[in-house]
Amino acid sequence: TKHINPFSKKKIRAVGVIVPSIKYHLYAMAISGIEEILEKHQMQIIICQSNESYEREKILVKELMDIGVSGLIVSLASETKDFDHFLETKKRKIPLVFFNRLCDEVESDKVIIDNFKAAYDATQHLISVGCKRIAYIGGPKMLQISSTRLLGYKKALVDAHMPVEEKFIENSDFTREGNLSTARKLLYSPEHPDGVLAFSDQVAIGVMLAAKERGLKMAEDIAIIGFNNEPIDELLEPSLTSIDQPSYEMGVESAKLIIDRIEDYDIAVSRKVLKSELVIRNSTNKNKL
Repeated sequence: TKHINPFSKKKIRAVGVIVPSIKYHLYAMAISGIEEILEKHQMQIIICQSNESYEREKILVKELMDIGVSGLIVSLASETKDFDHFLETKKRKIPLVFFNRLCDEVESDKVIIDNFKAAYDATQHLISVGCKRIAYIGGPKMLQISSTRLLGYKKALVDAHMPVEEKFIENSDFTREGNLSTARKLLYSPEHPDGVLAFSDQVAIGVMLAAKERGLKMAEDIAIIGFNNEPIDELLEPSLTSIDQPSYEMGVESAKLIIDRIEDYDIAVSRKVLKSELVIRNSTNKNKL
């Protein structure tokens, strides 16, 4: 009998997209961007959620490869610390693009924002409005973009000749309860921070809830910055200062990269860094008081 190469089976005109959760505004927007480009190339999109689970992400990657997708666009689950399932895509020569959350362990096309600079600028803003004890609440420790933002936060403090204090650095697990208990831990400590840079708007909302509970006035007693600039930010009381990430554009760029890679698997790897900007609202606006 003839040996059939298991990897040479016919590909379907579809790209698998794996995101941590569709309920995050960033991913909903990115998926719209991906879809727009794929449609122009007569490609279908198969959307999957890892729900932040490494095990689930692993299964999804395998299943999508097995049904013969033409490529994969992925934003990593926060639990993922082993990348063998992505190295398998290399073996099978399946195009792979990481966006927003990625890892250095796998060489592939990547689309990100400058997380170091975004966190640096946000921390600088907190310093400029007079914050003296600035905290950073990151995501799970495994998450590379969380540690990159931590470095930006630290550098801004060092450049301003302010101490970097471990007691003001915390990590959250992205659950509502986790966000709230992490925020409480900081805000109920004997010396609470007067400025907080949060990994996401959802984490920042946990800080706002804890601040209200503790009777701290926002902006006066504590200034808060989130990441993602979700639509709800303007409706919060006070409205939330946040880092706007070009999530739709992230999707568009990821899809363009995957199409290029599908058309020619051997082109040079590219890394697209998109601009983010700080949108200043009342949660850090001390001048309005």
